[in-house]
Amino acid sequence: MSDRSLLITGCSSGIGWDAAQGMRARGWRVFASCRKEEDCARMREAGFESPRIDYEDGATITAGLKEVLDATGGTLDAVFNNGAFACPGAVEDLPTDGLREVFEANFFGWHELTRQVIPVMRRQGHGRIVQNSSILGFVVAQWRGAYVSSKWALEGLTDTLRIEMRGTGIHVILIEPGPVTSKIRVNSIPHFERWIDWKGSARREQYEGLLHRLYEDRGRDTFELPASAVTKKLVRALESPRPRPRYYVTTPTYLMGALKRVLPTRALDWLISKG
Repeated sequence: MSDRSLLITGCSSGIGWDAAQGMRARGWRVFASCRKEEDCARMREAGFESPRIDYEDGATITAGLKEVLDATGGTLDAVFNNGAFACPGAVEDLPTDGLREVFEANFFGWHELTRQVIPVMRRQGHGRIVQNSSILGFVVAQWRGAYVSSKWALEGLTDTLRIEMRGTGIHVILIEPGPVTSKIRVNSIPHFERWIDWKGSARREQYEGLLHRLYEDRGRDTFELPASAVTKKLVRALESPRPRPRYYVTTPTYLMGALKRVLPTRALDWLISKG
């Protein structure tokens, strides 16, 4: 196991940080990348090899992967695409440039790294590409249109890639967490303030009733699990001889997966609209 190499993105906190620690404890050689150099430096102090990869900067994707391949002699057993941000707000208030920024970080950057990894895995005849999606990759939530649409796009692209990689030895896997302890709420605030003119919105009164959810720390959500719950599914995705196409994490993910299969669209819409 000690010879197996794994590149994880978005390791500065939350899911990525826990995954890096958990997989290293299992004997993997973990390359724990971060978007900011100061976070990479912190990871190196913790004993990790940490190339800087910013999904919004294509040059760092190429350079970061090269750093990994130089260290391994040109091989890479697995990549865990992780790290995304949200820009809360009603779809009608979301400027296209704001949506474009979300897609750059949550979708296009993932695609670029994945495309660069595939030739490496083809040459060696095996590999695992694991995508950290979300419950919001197959159901929606009000006020989260930017994040939802980026995850739905990711799921569609990943499902297509999984079928196309049949017979290559490359497994393509989705992990779909529900509420997991992370900094996504806090990290979304600057994007909300940059892009959403809520005071000028036709929905101003609704925003006023909802802003406390964004700015106040309300403690753990119902059914919220620690990031280690995702790491447990990552272990299965990386180490199972025949990994599943997707792994659910948290009770709401299982529940909504079942409801999406059995409920008509209008009934599911009504349920979601009740929050």
